[in-house]
Amino acid sequence: MFEKNQKKVLNAWTMYDWANSVHNLVITTVVFPMYFLATTSEKDANGKVINDIVDFFGIQIQNSVLYSYTISAATLLLVILNPILTPLADSSGRRKFFMKIFCYLGAASCAYFYFFTRGNVNPAVIAFGLSIVGWGGSIVFYNSFLPVIATEDRFDNLSAKGFTMGYIGSVILLIVNLLMIMQPTLFGLTQADSDSGFTARISFLTVGLWWALFAQIPFYYLPKDEPKSFKTGRLTTGVQELVKVLKEVRKNKLITKFLMAFLFYDMGVMTVIYVATIFADKELHIEKQGLIITLLLIQLIAIPGSYLASWLSSKFGNTKGLLVFIFIWSFMPLAAYFTTTQNEFYVIAAIVGLVMGGIQSLSRSTFAKLIPDDTTDTASYFGFYDIVEKVAITLGTLIFGFVGQITGNMRNSVLTILVFFIVGFLLLMRVPSKKVYH
Repeated sequence: MFEKNQKKVLNAWTMYDWANSVHNLVITTVVFPMYFLATTSEKDANGKVINDIVDFFGIQIQNSVLYSYTISAATLLLVILNPILTPLADSSGRRKFFMKIFCYLGAASCAYFYFFTRGNVNPAVIAFGLSIVGWGGSIVFYNSFLPVIATEDRFDNLSAKGFTMGYIGSVILLIVNLLMIMQPTLFGLTQADSDSGFTARISFLTVGLWWALFAQIPFYYLPKDEPKSFKTGRLTTGVQELVKVLKEVRKNKLITKFLMAFLFYDMGVMTVIYVATIFADKELHIEKQGLIITLLLIQLIAIPGSYLASWLSSKFGNTKGLLVFIFIWSFMPLAAYFTTTQNEFYVIAAIVGLVMGGIQSLSRSTFAKLIPDDTTDTASYFGFYDIVEKVAITLGTLIFGFVGQITGNMRNSVLTILVFFIVGFLLLMRVPSKKVYH
């Protein structure tokens, strides 16, 4: 029996947040979206975009819409894979094995962006999708270790610490990457290297290396797999395990109600995270330097936000803490719809930073508290949590991209996010607020 609450194990667990969060910040939020838009757009002599249509395997599509749809497709693939792989991991005793596979897939995909130029957009888009699959696939197995290594009274604080480590680690690497892009001479490079996008491509390579190397810490300290041989019957056992957990989830009204609420409010949260940079660039025309500084501040502000969520949970219970954060979140899309200036965007970004870390860390720990104490199927349970999150990303980005495509105005897409938060808030009100659920 694995001894819970070992300090070195708990600290090592948080290091995977440190390792993988560079994907969220450098790849999906800051450098890659800007590089993607620049590489897939044609501009006139004044720098104004005159063509943003991409030929994706013969399909003519707007670059921002392709970006959004790629995220949707990748998360949809995860929705299909996770129900198969999470029970297989539980039944075969190979939770860490699957975590490694997805980790290395994501890291290798990020490193491949080094070869992303105007001439090979299609394989780069595929690699972008695979990087999301790698990130999302590894996270579900990573999260499943939480109830294995810690007791319930540690969940909120440990989850917050994990997100905090992620924010700090990703900010450190992003600062190094931005210095390389903006001040290439400090790294023995030239301004021509920066202007051509070479320094940005190097930054993608550093993400892959950072992710894979720092992941070795949790891989070393987390509980070892107790592998059983892979047999034809093992997959059958995995499916039976999934059916068993599904029945348990359906019987547990608290889990069912929470996941329904989580689906809707997370559609809002994740869509904002994935499309904020594209919105600021295309709709507000915010200068890249100002946008980058803002995104850095969001990560730093998210750190106290994570611990604020843990404090709210300890005082009032998890549900009430989440309701406070969703209430604040719901004002952000409405404010963004009417935003026309950089300063207004900066204010919105600061508030988003505060509530971003809190709602993510508290959602993870709340679900961990709802898992039965006596279960060994933690990967399967978190598989359902992850499926809901990936469905949220898929639907959120798909609806966002679709509304933007049919109306030709990204601001109209922003209003759909407001609806997500309102529905999520109303559904979460059905879940009683307790500090401990068992």
